[in-house]
Amino acid sequence: MRDHTKLRAFELADEVALTIYKVTKDFPKEEVFGLVSQMRRASVSVPSNIVEGCARLTLADYRRFIEIAYGSLKELHYQYSLAGRLGYLRDPLASEGNIKITETEKVLGTLLHTLWKKSLL
Repeated sequence: MRDHTKLRAFELADEVALTIYKVTKDFPKEEVFGLVSQMRRASVSVPSNIVEGCARLTLADYRRFIEIAYGSLKELHYQYSLAGRLGYLRDPLASEGNIKITETEKVLGTLLHTLWKKSLL
């Protein structure tokens, strides 16, 4: 088993989840059960799947949960973009969130690529 707290990808994913909760608190009330709910679920899914993957015994299981985390992060990136285009994001937070999501995608994508290479050996 692996220690998720030692992964940069987990640290970043955790920061993204916190950021999403902060930015969505000011969304219109009619979005509480729509975009707010979707974005919060996707943001929590990323670090949660990293944690669950780290708890798995096999490399294949670990990789699968990292893939799920990466998919949730890409979903969140789209939702974040949509929220911005709908005018729901305040300027300072909008750019901070986008930077955090993009950095997390890069780090998590690199981890996923490394795991795929290991599985081919």
